[in-house]
Amino acid sequence: MKTITTLVLFITFTMQAQLKTISYTDENQKLEGHLALPQNGLPNKAGVLVLPAWMGVDYNAKENATELAKLGYIAFVADIYGQDKRPKDTNEAGKQAGYFKTNYKEYQKRIQLALDQLVKAGANPDKIAVIGYCFGGTGAIEAARNNLNVQGVVSFHGGLGRDKERTIAPIQPKVLILHGADDFFIPETDIKAFQEEMRKANADWQMVYYADAVHAFTHKDAGNDKSKGVAYNEKAAKRSWQAMKAFFDEILK
Repeated sequence: MKTITTLVLFITFTMQAQLKTISYTDENQKLEGHLALPQNGLPNKAGVLVLPAWMGVDYNAKENATELAKLGYIAFVADIYGQDKRPKDTNEAGKQAGYFKTNYKEYQKRIQLALDQLVKAGANPDKIAVIGYCFGGTGAIEAARNNLNVQGVVSFHGGLGRDKERTIAPIQPKVLILHGADDFFIPETDIKAFQEEMRKANADWQMVYYADAVHAFTHKDAGNDKSKGVAYNEKAAKRSWQAMKAFFDEILK
């Protein structure tokens, strides 16, 4: 047990050592993101913005930013809620995530502010992608819907719903949706409406389903009880990461 604990602490320390905390603001709201710089960056200085799940900046987002830096990308973990507004539990997380889903223009603004930090850190503004997990996956789609200056977006088990009253405009960024085939938290009506939206928007989109995967299938801390609707699936996590990398090879390199 002591050996395992020491190993976990070492891995955590190593990851944190490669991340730099970045303070920025949205008017009076203080935000705190995390920057991961590659030791051997890509010649075109491509960058990736990471949008966390509904609990806000978490270990999963930081770990993935670190892994992206190892691939040569300049990566930045966005702070959507604010430095002093971290959810204490899932109840608070649901309320805060719900607020930004409803007030999607504010969500899009927070994403843009994070993109500004990514560019400020040295990322090529014409070689950027956005990825997001769960609530962050919804954000990645919002970045595409608002045609932010990104080459493409990737949603890992993200929410697909949108207000039916919203106007569907042409979408320029390429879209990759990585979805659990058994994710019952995302209604079939939302999936069909999303696909129809992509068609009407003339988007270049892909949607990949992963067998035996439910919501949060990339999160190692989600447990393994699939019946709860939230569970880690190692195979789906690895396959979806490979799908993202292939997508980046197409749009960023």
